[in-house]
Amino acid sequence: MPRPVLADWYDYPQYYDMAFLEDTKPEARFLCAAFEKYAKHPVKRVLEPGCGGGRLVVALAERGYEMLGFDTSQASLAYLRKRLARKNLQAEVYADDMTKFTVKQPVDAAICTFNTFRHLTTAQAARDHLQSIANALAPGGIYVLGLHLLPPDADEESLERWTAVKGKTKVVFTLRVLDFNRRARVEKLRATMLVRSPGKELRLASEFSFRIYTAAQIRALFAEVPELELCDVYDFLYDINEPLKLSNELSDTVFILRKRGA
Repeated sequence: MPRPVLADWYDYPQYYDMAFLEDTKPEARFLCAAFEKYAKHPVKRVLEPGCGGGRLVVALAERGYEMLGFDTSQASLAYLRKRLARKNLQAEVYADDMTKFTVKQPVDAAICTFNTFRHLTTAQAARDHLQSIANALAPGGIYVLGLHLLPPDADEESLERWTAVKGKTKVVFTLRVLDFNRRARVEKLRATMLVRSPGKELRLASEFSFRIYTAAQIRALFAEVPELELCDVYDFLYDINEPLKLSNELSDTVFILRKRGA
């Protein structure tokens, strides 16, 4: 077993994106259905803040959407540009910060589907992000936001492990909670990727913090940005015909927020 290399796993997007390979198609189908169901005008222009290696930027560009994606990871952006070029697709890809950003012209929809939002570990950063989203959306446009809630009785010790295979490359992902502070609303996590491919074995470890939300806390946050209204809530089964009730019974959540007006 190789010794772990402590590194930001977002600097290895070719492996990181493999963690969500099986989710990309159902996510993309759900997003298209949500655009159709909730946006007040046809969705053509879509923004993904914190896009990483751009699996959804690529998936939606393939479906004909005009895509914009930004991230702070230059490695991820370079990887995304190569993927787009290889598939002969176009997208606006650039570096920016999730907390305070602007767009040159309004977008019809924005997406952030899997806990990226929780990297914003302060109340101010979370509010700033949602306000920037509200400013970027055209009236009647929607924001699809996915994250894990942690109900008040959630287990503070957690370990997840799963495997992804692509071609001759196999990656074992492990996500472990190192520290959990309900009062400060922050949990610290350690993620490892064990990469095996012909003639190569690499173990990468990354540590980062997530902000903690209960159902009541996320609802209160949304209320602080009144330009956005909460339309519906789903889970990671992505069944557009089965909206759910926001409560402490939910953990995996996908929120549909819409900009008021129009």
